[in-house]
Amino acid sequence: MSGIKISVFSQILALVDRNICNKLIKKHQSDKHSKGINTWTHMVSMIFMQLSASTSIRDIANGLMSATGNLSHLGITKAPSKSSMSYINKHRSYEVFRDIYFELLESLEPSLEKSRKYARSLKRKIYLLDSTIIPLSLSLFDWAKFRTTKGAVKLHTVLDYDTGLPCYAVLTEAKKHDVKAAKTIDFPCGSVVVMDRAYVDFIWLNNLDSSGVFFVTRLKKNVKYEIIETFVTNEKHEHILTDEDIRLTGIFTDVKYPKNLRIVKVYDEENDQELLLLTNNMSWTADTISQLYKSRWAIEIFFKHLKQLFHIKSFIGTTENAVQIQMWCSLIAILLLSYIKAKAIYDWHLSNLVSLLRLNLFVKVDLWQWANYPILKPEKPPDKYGQMSFNF
Repeated sequence: MSGIKISVFSQILALVDRNICNKLIKKHQSDKHSKGINTWTHMVSMIFMQLSASTSIRDIANGLMSATGNLSHLGITKAPSKSSMSYINKHRSYEVFRDIYFELLESLEPSLEKSRKYARSLKRKIYLLDSTIIPLSLSLFDWAKFRTTKGAVKLHTVLDYDTGLPCYAVLTEAKKHDVKAAKTIDFPCGSVVVMDRAYVDFIWLNNLDSSGVFFVTRLKKNVKYEIIETFVTNEKHEHILTDEDIRLTGIFTDVKYPKNLRIVKVYDEENDQELLLLTNNMSWTADTISQLYKSRWAIEIFFKHLKQLFHIKSFIGTTENAVQIQMWCSLIAILLLSYIKAKAIYDWHLSNLVSLLRLNLFVKVDLWQWANYPILKPEKPPDKYGQMSFNF
């Protein structure tokens, strides 16, 4: 680990392809009217906020200014002041950071580890679709009115099951219905979309089916249908209760989705409840369908990490643009850490990786040596009194 002249944080930023950033900066002209703080410095500052657990513009400015001698290795010439950070968060468009995230995702994604059981066995791309509410103070974020006395925004996300990272994300007003956001997404033919019952819109589901996209979701309790055929379930899977082909019979629903569907009833032992899983695939085993729906938990874990490990509950700017910038830079930080986690020999949990990185951001050690062997075992001290050997 000796001989390293740049910090861990500098080495993390080196994972970002500057050519990608420069291309997008030029495309969006985001360095125009930059007030002395260019887009790269802005992004470095926002990533530093996430990795260092800074909670204010003052923390970001002071934290970077204290890194004397390290700023040039970060690719920046000076730490932004509080007034400059406030100005650029308000005026620089968030779109450049959004595009940087997706370009970096495409660049780093082939190197991310892919070891998902059902993605391999089905040989199909699996997408997890969901949204989460991010509460805001209505007195500060008056543009994000949600209810009479509450403010909030909603993050709509499509998670790639292979990588565990968003391949689609959009931040909208909290009142926007999940299905309206979902209808703007194009899923590739042959892929599988796993979602909760909030997305059960039979016109949209019929469009997915017509596009060759498979879906697995939960059926709402008030949906009326008739059973076409019942299949014998495998005794090895006791959680599978029934497996049936059905046809919708409710008013208008049979017109919205005229084709047959399939329902697999499973028992959720953890929550002591029965779930009706709805799918348009008629050939998979019932257990495969249940496991696919179970995989939806990965997006819940992603939202949990996003809210607990990264700062998206407390925002350093109050404008909609500032909130968007902080959100997209949070995703860039998660992408970089996920890359390290996937490539490292050590079996990291993301929460542990974030915690230890915060303690070592400006330590000058080799990033990969540290990531592979973060805890060095002390050498066994020599016997204080020595040990005589006897030959018999």
